[in-house]
Amino acid sequence: MEWIVVTLASGLAGFVDSIVGGGGLVLVPALFATFPAAHPATLFGTNKGASVWGTAAATWQYANRVNLRWRALLPAVAVCFAGSLAGAWTVTVISPEFLRKVLPAILVLVLIYTLLKKELGRHHTPRFVDAREAMAASTLGLVIGFYDGFFGPGTGSFFVFLFVRWLGYDFLNASASAKLLNTASNASALMLFAWKGHVWWHFALVMAVANVLGSVLGTRLALKHGAGFVRGVFIVVVSALILKTGFDAYLR
Repeated sequence: MEWIVVTLASGLAGFVDSIVGGGGLVLVPALFATFPAAHPATLFGTNKGASVWGTAAATWQYANRVNLRWRALLPAVAVCFAGSLAGAWTVTVISPEFLRKVLPAILVLVLIYTLLKKELGRHHTPRFVDAREAMAASTLGLVIGFYDGFFGPGTGSFFVFLFVRWLGYDFLNASASAKLLNTASNASALMLFAWKGHVWWHFALVMAVANVLGSVLGTRLALKHGAGFVRGVFIVVVSALILKTGFDAYLR
């Protein structure tokens, strides 16, 4: 039964994450509910061991169909990888508890802004070129990569929102670019968890297959229906994140 629950959750997580991020909203609670006595680091590590493959699969599909801005994104990938490592190390010496309290409010602001700006992310009009775009993308990669390693919830959604709001991408291009950077931050965190022995590979490998299948389906839907569809899923996922993080911070 444990295998069935976490494998199905991993497939659903891959589907959601491939479109707009937020797969951890599905898979992490499922792991904690299924294995309540396990060390949290082991469950986080197992989550990364499964989700990194789905994120990589989504990145590959997007790269074949979306004109990614590689000159800006490749430096950002390297910076994001380093930022995630730094965040993962920082959480070993500083508690992220303060973020748990403020995260719901930040997500509410993101949701309100997205709802008020009806045209946000519907048109792909990058604001920067060449070195300025690479610098902006790298700054985004460093900050959100650090956040992913340090705390994590909503990482994919923050990537998408900032690519749309700051760099001027539409939601489809933002999601594709976010997948590339999120793959780097996931791989970085997975390396640290694996080094510390906090990955259940016998679960992670089976979950990875389901995650990839869900990711392939979600990516195809996003590519078929475009930026408007991704925007709609983004609003739903951020709303769910607000409820989940608010409950964790103030009601649990």
